[in-house]
Amino acid sequence: MNITHIEHIGIAVNNLEESIKYYEGVLGLKCYSVEEVTDQKVKTAFFMVGETKIELLESTSPDGPIGKFVEKKGQGMHHIAFAVDNATEALKTVEERGVRLIDKTSRKGAEGLDIGFLHPKSTHGVLTELCSK
Repeated sequence: MNITHIEHIGIAVNNLEESIKYYEGVLGLKCYSVEEVTDQKVKTAFFMVGETKIELLESTSPDGPIGKFVEKKGQGMHHIAFAVDNATEALKTVEERGVRLIDKTSRKGAEGLDIGFLHPKSTHGVLTELCSK
């Protein structure tokens, strides 16, 4: 497994429009994409910071993963995503190394990336995503 860079940092928010205004108006970043990922019950907005992205995540349903996260923990950092050459192969590698997986194989995520999550109970409390193009 070859991690090339931090692909993005995911931040759960209550209101995507209000959060975009903060990131653009206060921090001076530019939102370059808003996308809904229906199977994950989430709407996303992306910002570039150098070579790393910030992904804002607003739940489209209270029973979606982001809705449950915000209900339990409130707004804030949700996950860190690392770019790898092949997400499915990377998931197999970390599972062989004893890491508990949320996704056994990669699935399609925002921006058309192949993604897979590692369980935070195996990653010292940090929800970790592996991504590949």
